[in-house]
Amino acid sequence: MNVPLLDLRRQNEPIRDELLDAFRRVLDSGQFILGKEVEQFESAAAAVAGARFAIGVTSGTDALLLALMALGIGPGDEVICPSFTFFATAGSVSRLGARPVFVDSLDDTFNLDPAGVERLITPRTRAIIPVHLFGQAANMDEISEIAARHRLSVVEDVAQAFGAAYRGRPLGTLGDFGTVSFFPTKNLGALGEAGLLVTNDAALAEKARLLRNHGAHPKYYHKMIGGNFRLDALHAALLGVKLPHLCRYTELRQQHACQYDRELRRFDGKGAVELRLPAMLEDRTHIVNQYTIRVGPGPRWQGPESPRDALRRHLTARGIGSEIYYPVPLHAQKCFRDLGPQPPLPICERMAAEVVSLPVFPELTAEEQASVSEAVGEFVEEGPATLEIGR
Repeated sequence: MNVPLLDLRRQNEPIRDELLDAFRRVLDSGQFILGKEVEQFESAAAAVAGARFAIGVTSGTDALLLALMALGIGPGDEVICPSFTFFATAGSVSRLGARPVFVDSLDDTFNLDPAGVERLITPRTRAIIPVHLFGQAANMDEISEIAARHRLSVVEDVAQAFGAAYRGRPLGTLGDFGTVSFFPTKNLGALGEAGLLVTNDAALAEKARLLRNHGAHPKYYHKMIGGNFRLDALHAALLGVKLPHLCRYTELRQQHACQYDRELRRFDGKGAVELRLPAMLEDRTHIVNQYTIRVGPGPRWQGPESPRDALRRHLTARGIGSEIYYPVPLHAQKCFRDLGPQPPLPICERMAAEVVSLPVFPELTAEEQASVSEAVGEFVEEGPATLEIGR
């Protein structure tokens, strides 16, 4: 059975008429940048995020950039962030002339290791960016305590975890800013690029709104140098249609994750490879933006390639989609070589060699999920014997 990694058409088709109505409404209004549609979406999104203020922006990357600009991060500053994450986290730091300082990850949750943060703090350190990777919160109590002790800002990267919580508190509201991505593949996906910045600080919200629009207020009078990070009215209107469905999307993702856990747990420790399922911690919700397993060599592994790569080839031969988030840690990326030699970060380096994400989108059928689990289980049990299949 062919199973896609993601199928956005299945999600959008049931609300097609509502999306078309929103498009027509914006078209008829003649207001295409900011305006009423954006303000209404910001208000609704702030309520979901549990934040006092929400600022709609052009992308999750620009939300990060805008947050750092509002905090005054610039040349000579250092910002601590995980190496095992999407490029935008550290890329936004570098774009402002600051230096990303990479920390290793925790072996169970994929998130940054708070114990490693304090060792990296110098007089130049200005902020920490914890990423709530794959939809589950980082250890925010420990991170916040370290930040408060050293008077550092905290920018939560909530790109993959919009609507999740940590010990009952909404993500994005535990630091100075929270940054959200509405890239189409996210748990709340736009029909293009869009993002959100949330905060409970009125002064920071006002500054971010100013910087979003070239630092101008009123029009053509510039108090500071900002950028063009304005959210299109059309994206806001379309996201406004999808926002009421977010809880249901999340519930379905979580149900799929629980089903994967039940089906795949029986293969743990029984084959030629080591299969590790994602940790779901009880004190925080998991949005399951990705269902990411780890596949490493077991005692009997003799394949010519890594078990993870062999599994992906095995899945592809059966028409099953998968993806690697992320194959190269940021500290090993060519574009960061000018930062000088980087200390080894063994946990994230091992993760990069072992992770593979399986289909978990809300509209995944039971039959499709069973097909994925069966293919993974077959590979775990048979190991190298399956490598010939599909050649």
